[in-house]
Amino acid sequence: MSMKKISEAILGVGVDDTTIDLFESQYPVPTGVSYNSYVILDEKTAILDTVDNRATDAWLANLTEALGDLMPEYLERLLFDDIPYLKEAQAEHDAFAQCLRDAGVEVVYLIDLVVNSLTSPEVRQELVTQFLKEADLPDEAAGKAVAEYLSELDDRAMVSAMMAGIRRSDLRKQGGRLSDHLSGLEEGYPFAVDPMPNLYFTRDPFATIGTGVSIHKMHTVTRNRETLFGRFIFEHNPWYQNAPRWYDRSASSSLEGGDILVLSPQVLAVGISQRTEGDSIDQLAQTVLSQSKTFQKVLAFNIPKSRSFMHLDTVFTMVDRDKFTVHPNILSDITVFVMELGENQQMQIRQETGRLEDILKEHLGLSQVTLIPCGQGSVIDAAREQWSDGSNTLAIAPGEVVVYTRNHVTNRSLEEAGIRIHAIPSAELSRGRGGPRCMSMPLWRDEI
Repeated sequence: MSMKKISEAILGVGVDDTTIDLFESQYPVPTGVSYNSYVILDEKTAILDTVDNRATDAWLANLTEALGDLMPEYLERLLFDDIPYLKEAQAEHDAFAQCLRDAGVEVVYLIDLVVNSLTSPEVRQELVTQFLKEADLPDEAAGKAVAEYLSELDDRAMVSAMMAGIRRSDLRKQGGRLSDHLSGLEEGYPFAVDPMPNLYFTRDPFATIGTGVSIHKMHTVTRNRETLFGRFIFEHNPWYQNAPRWYDRSASSSLEGGDILVLSPQVLAVGISQRTEGDSIDQLAQTVLSQSKTFQKVLAFNIPKSRSFMHLDTVFTMVDRDKFTVHPNILSDITVFVMELGENQQMQIRQETGRLEDILKEHLGLSQVTLIPCGQGSVIDAAREQWSDGSNTLAIAPGEVVVYTRNHVTNRSLEEAGIRIHAIPSAELSRGRGGPRCMSMPLWRDEI
């Protein structure tokens, strides 16, 4: 019995056992027995299981087909709150990519960018060496086993394995110790190298800012490995290798792309958040303002340090030259630090506290600003749609955005404000806690 979809919220992951010919040692069952098991996808994911221990391997295979490499006991380790149904999430992501293409956007995939960066055997080996160094492997023997596994794969399959994770059972068992051969049979953690499920949020590991790029030091070890791919893209990919570097992953403090918003060619906004530290903003601002050709100031917004306000773009995004989506909680007074270079390239910082609308009007030189509250300002709708990233819109042109279908209250507000929306399916993608902006990283922006 393979995994099958019973309904939008129920997946069958049961197993057939044809080795049994007597049920409970007394009832003939010539064709064997079936053990029922179901995955229920709701606000939380539940698994109903009646599978016998002898069929565990087949059951886990069905469960993996249904859920990918995310399993309930490992969610916190991999920074997920829930388990998306993988097949449906992939279909939704394909719809997202097609939506962008239909709107005239050229879509490139991260795996293609990385593969095209492996321009020589030496570059490939450099990637493998650094990947192993950051893979948190327990000992030298594990490192050799993973290196051998990767060496037998072509470039695309190798990069895919690095992203998807490497299971203990995939590794060839060698060595003169019994433990070398038993490692793949451990009943504990199944991965030799963790998967990177957060990679579909390509906004965070690096960011293009003007003509340059920042490659980030992520807040968590789990996600920091993702930025390795950005390093190789911007060091070796022929299309991108000469881009100026505003920030580097070797930095000591964390900076994530969801906290970086380009508001105009002159003004950059950065969130002081749960995952971006003040020291990082100091370094980024100094480099951007002193080396870029257009940026004149950085606005550092101080936002709540919590999971629901993870990044600046979860509470505040630009949808037109003078229109912004916002979470209602930041409509009252907000503190922003204005960072500008003075004489002798010395950083000058002043603190401003006031209404977000007034701050934006002043620093963007606008006579009027429209703020569009998530959930139309309703406490209940705002909380629900903030959870599914109602404020995390992706602007593909002034006044034109991509949004999740499920945030219908916020979407209605956008349309009433004159914004053209492209709504994409999101039942499974939204379980990862990121919206259309999180799932994208512009590499080239047209002049507007």
